[in-house]
Amino acid sequence: MTEQNPTGCCGGSTCDTEESATGADDIRNQVRDSYAKVAEASNQGQGCGVESSCCGVSADLDINTLNSLRLGYSEADLAATPEGADMGLGCGNPRAITSLQAGYTVVDLGSGGGFDVFLAAREVGEQGRVIGIDMTPTMISKARNNAHKAGFGNVEFRLGEIEHLPVADNSVDVIISNCVINLSPDKPQVFREAFRILRTGGRLAISDVVATIELPDELKNDPQLYAGCMAGAPLIEDLQAMLEDAGFENIRISPKDASREFIKDWAPGTGIENYVLSAYIQAVKP
Repeated sequence: MTEQNPTGCCGGSTCDTEESATGADDIRNQVRDSYAKVAEASNQGQGCGVESSCCGVSADLDINTLNSLRLGYSEADLAATPEGADMGLGCGNPRAITSLQAGYTVVDLGSGGGFDVFLAAREVGEQGRVIGIDMTPTMISKARNNAHKAGFGNVEFRLGEIEHLPVADNSVDVIISNCVINLSPDKPQVFREAFRILRTGGRLAISDVVATIELPDELKNDPQLYAGCMAGAPLIEDLQAMLEDAGFENIRISPKDASREFIKDWAPGTGIENYVLSAYIQAVKP
């Protein structure tokens, strides 16, 4: 008879796997709850509504516009999207590196209120399609309402986790994402899924937060900093390895040192800006 430990879990890898799965679920639930509060606060015309920075969400929604301009969006971009779609949740402008064309099928990982989806939809035109994926039901509802109010007929929002994308194999031309993959507790699985749904020659073009040096435990284990898009940032060399292991080629990771300024604003007094910064990340499915 196999001896069991006090938790009732057999020793060895099975126990480790179950504990790991439990920890991953805890992280997802923390992130989902935080962003549900963001969506609810935005619906009520308020700011973030939670203690974390929410990737730059301010207590003043007008500041979200200033944040977006600082991240590389134009005033024309802001004017082209439905009111409430820009929630100040990004760390860059992934469309700056996408080169979208008419007729493309695009997927946005962690689409939130739909801001990047609506901007991409204008570029791919009526013959194209943009699919937003988000695991927070409140965000999906908000994005769908935004699409309905603005009359976007070439967008769709699907509820799902980015580790298990509700998208068919080999069906997507470009994947975009804005400060979301670092929220996942299983980033290698995210990139495997991204590789699966891309067509041959399809591209990954994302903006996210990366770590330049290892974070100390007190920052890495802070749930507010994790939900705020910072504590879960992978080391650049680890990110490179994840993308290679998933099968991607032509990988380019371009850190933006100037981003430390706004990251410092996200969590003042923590010193997190000494460890992480925003980066553009590109890769191709051969």
